[in-house]
Amino acid sequence: MRHVIGFVLALAVAVAVFFGASWGYLRLLRIPAASSAVSALPAGGGSLLHDKNVLLAFAALIAVGVLAGICVAVARISPLAAGLPGLALIAWTILYAVSVRRAVRYIPLKGDAFGAGFEALLFNGVLAAVGLAMIVPLFIPSRWRTAAAPPDDHLVPTSVLPPRSPLISSQWADTTTTPIPQPPFPPLQPPPYDQPPGDIWR
Repeated sequence: MRHVIGFVLALAVAVAVFFGASWGYLRLLRIPAASSAVSALPAGGGSLLHDKNVLLAFAALIAVGVLAGICVAVARISPLAAGLPGLALIAWTILYAVSVRRAVRYIPLKGDAFGAGFEALLFNGVLAAVGLAMIVPLFIPSRWRTAAAPPDDHLVPTSVLPPRSPLISSQWADTTTTPIPQPPFPPLQPPPYDQPPGDIWR
């Protein structure tokens, strides 16, 4: 069940990379046309904190990065969540290196900002770097195993509890012989037969 959820998360990460990261990356690449009145620098050379376009682009990239980072770092999440999108990005980069025309042809929505941004990520090698980081959990054996439940420290171990009945276990039976205490004075001797019974109490 954990790997099924990981497969669903892998689809979510792939969608986030294509739509969120591509859109944000493309907006950061758009530089105003240089002229005598407008600077070629982003935000006109001023503070980026006051540029709405830059803030939205950074927010999209940060959101995608946080989602991918959680899938990579959290041990309880299946390695498929980050590994499958990472393998897809690496395979796309290899195809781009072999045949640029074929790799670009397979990019969906090339006429929109999403396809253009994805192509820019592919061309600049960003997808290859991100893919290499995302496949790391696939090579960690502990990520493929379900974590064992932690022991309950507040429970008393059964080894220190006495048995409910002496018949359950014989290891609690006391096999030592306890000596019978002796009276502090010797027992009374019976009176002689020739003496009246009443004389012993005088």
